Amino acid sequence: MAEARKPAVSGMVRTMAAVPRVHLANPKKNAEEIAALLDIADQNGVQLCVFPELCLTGYTCGDLFLQPALLSAALDALKTLVHHRARTAFVVGLPLEIDGRLFNCAAVVADGCIGLVPKEHLPNHAEFYEARWFTPGHHAPHTVTLFGQTARIGQQLVFDCGGFAFGVEICEDLWVPEQPSAKLAKAGALLIANPSASNELAGKHLYRKRLLSQQSARCLCGYVYAGSGYGESSTDAVFSGYAGVFENGAPLAENARFARTSSYAIADVDIDMLRYKRRQSQSFFAGAAAIDKLALHAPDAPQDGRLLHPLAPLPFVPQGRDRDAQLEELLLIMTQGLLSRMEHVRTRKTVLGVSGGLDSTLTLLALAHAYDRAGWDKRDIIGITMPGLGTGSRTRGNAWQLMERIGCTCLEIPIAKAVAQHFSDIGQNPDVHDICYENSQARERTQIVMDYANKTGALALGTGDLSELALGWCTYNGDQMSMYNMSGSIPKTLIRDLVDWLGRFYGGNILRIARDILDTPISPELIPGKEGELTQRTEDTLGAYALHDFFLWHMMEGGASPRKLYALACHAFDGQYDRAAILSALRTFVRRFFSQQFKRSAMPDGPKTTVIGLSPRGDWRMPSDAQMQLWLEEVDEIAAQA
Repeated sequence: MAEARKPAVSGMVRTMAAVPRVHLANPKKNAEEIAALLDIADQNGVQLCVFPELCLTGYTCGDLFLQPALLSAALDALKTLVHHRARTAFVVGLPLEIDGRLFNCAAVVADGCIGLVPKEHLPNHAEFYEARWFTPGHHAPHTVTLFGQTARIGQQLVFDCGGFAFGVEICEDLWVPEQPSAKLAKAGALLIANPSASNELAGKHLYRKRLLSQQSARCLCGYVYAGSGYGESSTDAVFSGYAGVFENGAPLAENARFARTSSYAIADVDIDMLRYKRRQSQSFFAGAAAIDKLALHAPDAPQDGRLLHPLAPLPFVPQGRDRDAQLEELLLIMTQGLLSRMEHVRTRKTVLGVSGGLDSTLTLLALAHAYDRAGWDKRDIIGITMPGLGTGSRTRGNAWQLMERIGCTCLEIPIAKAVAQHFSDIGQNPDVHDICYENSQARERTQIVMDYANKTGALALGTGDLSELALGWCTYNGDQMSMYNMSGSIPKTLIRDLVDWLGRFYGGNILRIARDILDTPISPELIPGKEGELTQRTEDTLGAYALHDFFLWHMMEGGASPRKLYALACHAFDGQYDRAAILSALRTFVRRFFSQQFKRSAMPDGPKTTVIGLSPRGDWRMPSDAQMQLWLEEVDEIAAQA
């Protein structure tokens, strides 16, 4: 049976940065190269395709730009492309004479309609002296007649394609202090096209990529860059033909530089996410000015079941060569916050419950790291393991061994008798393993940690994490409460990497214990086991934490709806989780995220370490009685369609 097509991801615009092989001073041949790339764009459902600066003639024509034969041939080539009837909207560069002046123009073509953007900032350095031939764009008239139609011309034009809008800046415009793209973005352009002809120098490409990344981040936009390539004159410069698509600071797709044939990079830009980020930023639109808009027609988003967008299944977890450096930075943020708070309350003592599970292991190891940084005696860390009615021998042993290897003060205070007394006091049947049975144990442990902190003049630390806060998987006024929580903005998927990093940092037996803890199934251990085996496995109840962290990231960072969360997860976890598991986890996520806000509204202080936080004091403000019906209805619709 053929595999079902993955659901389409809404709010995406498919873009293409295309680099044709250059035939210098031969517009007809260049138009053929461009037309072939436009056909590829159409085959791939591209909605906006960007070609290099002056690509119809080549960028390095020099004084040939003044020759009427070349200018006329460039217009003929543009006319050919206008009538090529590509479905995609596209941007090509050409020299254009208007009223006796020559302009370096980007022609925007969509469904036979034309708009023109003249280049303003003309480089005048040794290799490229554009001011010798071209006039700055602000001298251009507002309209020009081309091929029997009146074409708008201007540097400050936003091209509105209905589902998305884009603006154009040309090469040098990116490198100046006040880029045109900033005004275009404030006026509503979610994509910026940059037809460019930037030559290569040692080290320049990395700098250029940083500019592209930073500009897409500053403008909260998608940025589509196409640079001149093979075939340009090599008299004084070499062009690598770089093509790249960026989104809010991140590269989405790149071609291979220095290709000797035409090349391209295709990527889907998440404009829904960009709109969401702009709604979040009240400073983004400061100083926005009115800019003319030109309505154009572009194809709708493709429904081919593909997603041409990098999509990390574990978006919180650092990747790449600087992964360990980022993990260390996270730990430094955690420990800096803790040491500052401890100095403020004038104590060097801390108390925490150590269960032998993942969360308390991170807190204990991070505490040791903080004390080592400060040069404090780790015996002032008071670790208390509190075996209860469901504690297993594996976690109990790991908790005790880890505390001993860390060198902290180790205590064991069993809670079974105290909980049994409490059950008797409130009339709870100990054979009924309900929510009261479980939460009574969590609150007993919190009482011990809090009271022991008071007894010793210490700070009682929480060990809960961001994933648990998002789902409300914590006992109100139990493990939900503490005097300070270093890991309240660390999700479960990231905790694993931090524990691994700290284990490797300390090495030896600590690394061995840490890795055994990492191999232990996540469990609250509140229900008695059978024959020494765990009967509670959190992910059997909630669904995979990888899915919940994925949903949290894309809801908080991109404003994704349940339908989009489901579609994204189907792409990101293809072959790992089936659609039924994804849908079940999504329903749980929506239901618990809404119903458990009251716990987040009363969460203790703790440092924000990742880009997402749920603190009610700034990151997430939501009424505890907000209804979830709109979101659950969307989940139900997905289920019905599935």
